[in-house]
Amino acid sequence: MRGDTGFPRADAENDFLRARRRQVLARLAAWLRREPDDVNIMLPFDEVVAALGRESERRLGLQVIRLDSIVGSVDRTRDFDRRFRPTSARVRERWQRLALAQRRGESVPPIEVYRIGDLHFVNDGHHRVSVAHALGLRTIEAYVTEVRTKLDPYGVRHRGDLIVKDYRRIFLERVPLVGQARAAVVMSDPWDYAELGESIEAWGFRLMQDEGEFRDRATIARRWFAEEFTPVVSMLRQADLVGERTEAEAYLVVSGERYRLIRTHRWSDEVVNALRDRMRS
Repeated sequence: MRGDTGFPRADAENDFLRARRRQVLARLAAWLRREPDDVNIMLPFDEVVAALGRESERRLGLQVIRLDSIVGSVDRTRDFDRRFRPTSARVRERWQRLALAQRRGESVPPIEVYRIGDLHFVNDGHHRVSVAHALGLRTIEAYVTEVRTKLDPYGVRHRGDLIVKDYRRIFLERVPLVGQARAAVVMSDPWDYAELGESIEAWGFRLMQDEGEFRDRATIARRWFAEEFTPVVSMLRQADLVGERTEAEAYLVVSGERYRLIRTHRWSDEVVNALRDRMRS
């Protein structure tokens, strides 16, 4: 605890004023750095679940969780920023009452959170989390409900990251890659997932036309990765056409150029060499 005067009520008031100043300074710093608007905004639980795809949930009971793992809210409250600093004086009375209770050593009920991966979202207890941060605590007791999703939340830091996750989830529903194949096909631009999905479905249609048999999505995905993506990426690497892009991004760019420039869906060393020469000219 910082700035103790020995008078709990006065210290609780100072805790709130200090937290408010930090929030204002953080907002100003983000504006000066021209950071995206969502940098200091809590992640909305409903949007995160929608982007990742809900599968199931289960209650885990009372646990001790890290405060820095709490990144969002269920009700999209605007009373606190991403670090649970108060954004206005609207919450002052209740905030100071809880801070006073903490400083007096009184019992404070556990909060309630949802867990997705390593991230936690407050369902009940925003003020308690804010006070705990202000008092320099690192952990807090919480009743935890775990939500399992189709995609893991790795890489989700800000609200804008949800767009990529949402497009990837839809892509994997259309092209159900698994295991190593699933991990290998990664895009930075969300729209690229839509384009790649269209490309793979077209590849699967040509495959069924050639073989005269219907193939389900799982079979198309597995064969596309083994018969198209893997050998093509190998050729692209040998031709130094991957660069700083991901393998999937390189595949999408070059496969598009292949048809635009050479009007063919086939791959060969001659095609790759021609593409390399034309793209570098």
